[in-house]
Amino acid sequence: MLYWFLKYIVLGPVLKLIFRPKVEGLEHVPAEGPVIIASNHLSFADSIFMPLSVKRRVTFPAKAEYFTGKGVKGRLVKLFFAGTGQVPIDRSGGKAARAALEVGLKILRAGGIFGIYPEGTRSPDGRLYRGKTGVARLALESGAVVVPVAMMNMDKVQPIGQRLPNLKRVHIRFGPALDFSRYAGMAGDRFIERAVTDEIMYELMTLSGREYIDMYAQKVKSAPEPAKVEQPIAA
Repeated sequence: MLYWFLKYIVLGPVLKLIFRPKVEGLEHVPAEGPVIIASNHLSFADSIFMPLSVKRRVTFPAKAEYFTGKGVKGRLVKLFFAGTGQVPIDRSGGKAARAALEVGLKILRAGGIFGIYPEGTRSPDGRLYRGKTGVARLALESGAVVVPVAMMNMDKVQPIGQRLPNLKRVHIRFGPALDFSRYAGMAGDRFIERAVTDEIMYELMTLSGREYIDMYAQKVKSAPEPAKVEQPIAA
């Protein structure tokens, strides 16, 4: 009830009035049945604006820390994330990826929509990075179709590190649903899962028009910055 209250009574109308979202291809989202929405990830606000454009409920995984804060602020943050359809995922340790998959499978097997960012983290520079195969595992184990979604300009609306968004029009583009039923029963085959993931990333590249980099975004983020070379002083 909280999700629908925020979406249609409180949060949704205000954000639509201010940011006037331009949404293309919404007809590609099936009206019923399990659906995986696979999106590029440019901004913290991706998980807010994209679900607002879909009539059905969309559930995204979120860091467990958002649900465990103390005091009034902690309760408000928890209320906000729960109300916008996000569920807590413990991302620490080696079991984090499987925990996210289990949550996704539970939602999909109940006929719902699960949102996922195949890159695994926000793009550090707006480019599209190599997808992780969790999205393929979800599709193959659940039988759900995958709808690719390009968040076109969220890095301009709310750049990384900026707390308040800029007053720019949000632009979201949905692509045709991808059916991977031809690979039924092949979940766990790493070559098949990589092929499925790469097909999804290709569609995201085409939809978004963003440059594709065949590296994991997290690896780029964690790479040490190159040392600055002192230029010699001219005599």
